[in-house]
Amino acid sequence: MLSTAWALAVGFFLLVACQKEEEGPVSAAATAGFSALPLSVPAPADNPSTLAKVALGRVLFWDPVLSGGKDVSCASCHHPAAGYADGLDLAVGVNGQGTGAARRFRSPNSIPFGPRNTPSVLNTAFNGMMADGSSQPSAAPMFWDNRALSLESQALGPLANFSEMRGHQYSEALALDSLVARLRGIAEYQRLFSAAFGGSTPITAGNLAKALACFERTLVSTDTPFDRYLRGDKTALSDEQVRGLNAFVQSGCNKCHSGPMLSDYQLHVLGVVDNEKNQVSDSGPNGSYAFRTPSLRNLAFTAPYMHSGKLPDLQAVLRFYDPGPGPRPPLNPNVAPNQRDPLLNVRVTDPQAIIAFLGALSSSSFDQTIPARVPSGLRVGGN
Repeated sequence: MLSTAWALAVGFFLLVACQKEEEGPVSAAATAGFSALPLSVPAPADNPSTLAKVALGRVLFWDPVLSGGKDVSCASCHHPAAGYADGLDLAVGVNGQGTGAARRFRSPNSIPFGPRNTPSVLNTAFNGMMADGSSQPSAAPMFWDNRALSLESQALGPLANFSEMRGHQYSEALALDSLVARLRGIAEYQRLFSAAFGGSTPITAGNLAKALACFERTLVSTDTPFDRYLRGDKTALSDEQVRGLNAFVQSGCNKCHSGPMLSDYQLHVLGVVDNEKNQVSDSGPNGSYAFRTPSLRNLAFTAPYMHSGKLPDLQAVLRFYDPGPGPRPPLNPNVAPNQRDPLLNVRVTDPQAIIAFLGALSSSSFDQTIPARVPSGLRVGGN
């Protein structure tokens, strides 16, 4: 009897121990509020996705006809080779040439850099999504300051922006009307807009935004190792990445970086140093120096980091929050220490393991198709 009872007790102990060993990382992820990206993409009720809209949005994304000088496209700063970002600290739009990190201004130049680091448009279809998977695509926050709500609203902003795509050709007030007139003069766009939207005058600024948004909602990466791990594949993360996940939570990084997109989509005062290429300090909305928590997804493709692009790699990002024994990247002298968000009071444990974990948030499975031609007949992608 004793030997049988002893064997049962030992067996129960081993079972519990194994369960704890397996469930520890899963429990940490669950309590941190993480969740895998959904496999279906939400869309606003007034802009459901169709193949015709996506096809139209794709060529519009790559067609420089949408820029004032007909030489800049959306893809100039959101290129698939750079994870639909550009690999630069600050964007080079009008009067630029090249793609990705190789993009440079032509000379002479009277156009300033874009004032902020270019966010990737990958997975922006999920912006604002909560941990339970609920979302409001018609009110999804966009840009570093959340100034636009929805991909439809975001899509039109760069077209009218002086340094991004408009240039000197027309005023901001006339930008969208000028572009609509251009598109209406191209027979192939007349056919494509009619196929996508119907109606007697399908080429409008609103439909232009809807087509671009529909295409951007196809640019998703939902099969990262972390997504597979959260869906139950416990082999998807290495031992170091699991250790990094736990260190990420223990360090407090999940206070702001949680949910499916690893962002709370709130504005926080971090005190990141300004980019010296800007002529004036970027003080953010209402002079607050508060900027949105960026998503951590696809970080492998989107360095440098932060709104000013001043942190070159993930090591620098972690040192910004907790310098440890090494030097801390410079802070913004315009932000007093007591202005910085108290959520930044973190102590980074096992930084190399955290960086390994962050590597599990990227996947190269996203659509990287470049069209062979665009309806305007201009060079695909622009200069």
